[in-house]
Amino acid sequence: MSFAAFARATALHPEFRRGAREMLHVSLGVAAWGLVTGVAMVKSGLTAPLAVLMSLAVFAGSAQLAAMPLIASGAPIWVVWATAACVNLRFVIFSAMWRPYFAPLPRWRRCLCGYFSGDLNYVIFMKRFPVPGPAPEQEPYFWGGVATNWSAWQASSLGGIALANVIPIEWGLGFAGVLALLGVTCSLLQDRATWLAGGTAASAAVAAYALPLKLNILVAIAAAVAVGLGIEAAEGAHRRARQGAEEARR
Repeated sequence: MSFAAFARATALHPEFRRGAREMLHVSLGVAAWGLVTGVAMVKSGLTAPLAVLMSLAVFAGSAQLAAMPLIASGAPIWVVWATAACVNLRFVIFSAMWRPYFAPLPRWRRCLCGYFSGDLNYVIFMKRFPVPGPAPEQEPYFWGGVATNWSAWQASSLGGIALANVIPIEWGLGFAGVLALLGVTCSLLQDRATWLAGGTAASAAVAAYALPLKLNILVAIAAAVAVGLGIEAAEGAHRRARQGAEEARR
């Protein structure tokens, strides 16, 4: 199937409209976050063309916001890359969770899904399709959510870039960005493991705040990943022990 035929069939599918509609209720938060990121890129010293390129090419607001202070402070490039990579480690988990749904797709379509994937896309998609396994309506639903999410992000981010020298810092957009990030984070806290990992990350970030070059972010991520993996391993061992005991009783 050619790209044009694929795009036409996807856009006309009923699930595309449903995905776009269900993403609408969070699009205002996405837009606020995008506006903050667009302003922050220019205020940090990037030229408008570079900021536009970063917005379109990176499409990862948390990584952009984490990298901007490092770039502005003249941090070594390896610190910038390491911070962005650590902040985006969650997409490895998202990809693993999406694999049962999208594994049968051609590689170029999976690569497209990878670029356009986002935190809220993941949350809303998993609520719509909680049982892993491929189905024809899943990809149109995914792209419907992407259409709303990506458009809201890019429109507001590019608007922030264009208006960065007009919008005063006194408006407190930085705090609005923090609130937007908190909203996204809270939507991902779904069980005991994620709550404990999130609490650990927050505590570690505060405890290591005095570290230079925003390295407290890396400390927080490492601590949260360690706690999450430890809880998952413990719960897996408990499930296996319980299954073994049940089999022994039989």
